Amino acid sequence: MRRRHLTETLLVLGVSLGSSAVYALLRIVDRLTRPEALSQQTSAMNSSVTPDRPWLDVTYQLAGIAFALVPVLLAFHLLRRDDPAEPRTMGFDLRRPVGDLWRGAALAAVIGIPGLGLYLVAKAVGLNTTVAAANLVGAAWFTVPILVLAAAQNAVLEETIMIGYLFRRWTEAGWGTWRVIVTSAVIRGTYHLYQGFGGFVGNIVMGLLFGWLYTRTKRVMPLVVAHTILDVVAFVGYSLLKPHVSWL
Repeated sequence: MRRRHLTETLLVLGVSLGSSAVYALLRIVDRLTRPEALSQQTSAMNSSVTPDRPWLDVTYQLAGIAFALVPVLLAFHLLRRDDPAEPRTMGFDLRRPVGDLWRGAALAAVIGIPGLGLYLVAKAVGLNTTVAAANLVGAAWFTVPILVLAAAQNAVLEETIMIGYLFRRWTEAGWGTWRVIVTSAVIRGTYHLYQGFGGFVGNIVMGLLFGWLYTRTKRVMPLVVAHTILDVVAFVGYSLLKPHVSWL
């Protein structure tokens, strides 16, 4: 059973965030071996595919969001073989909307400001790229809705896989609580390494905090709410402020 659970988690990670971690490692090697300094490079996110044809671009964006959530459905399917109550067991449900919202908002506030400070410091000392968080066509009507959906997709994917699913399976495989928390957090940091070392460290800290909170509450939904808020502020805020703020 232990081997089965560990093999299953490797496969789920292999078709989702684990593969992102490998590509992020390759990306940071690429960046570090370029002539220009890391701080002079840009990590572009949420980019248009066909900027000259908005109708096709929005279709590409929606397809990317939808397919990114398939590993979540796979994880739920695998967990439900042993526990038909999943994903309710991990707390991914709407049973406590008010509590989940205020806890998620408070958690986003606690993480957001220090996270921005860490990014600015890391970039200033040459350890991080410039993160261009939103690069959709500025005049397109769908820019803000797509960025909000992308933020929610990131949150659902990362928190249900990295917390809800992996914590369940690794615990069933006999891992101790802190081994689970630390391993999940390091993987989370690794798949953000394409941004630089500030993103790596910041997301490890976020993963440690999220993991510890989950072991106390057994609810993943506040983490999804917090992550969604953080990414909405980053994506939409960048899109709106970029034309007016020189240091973004």
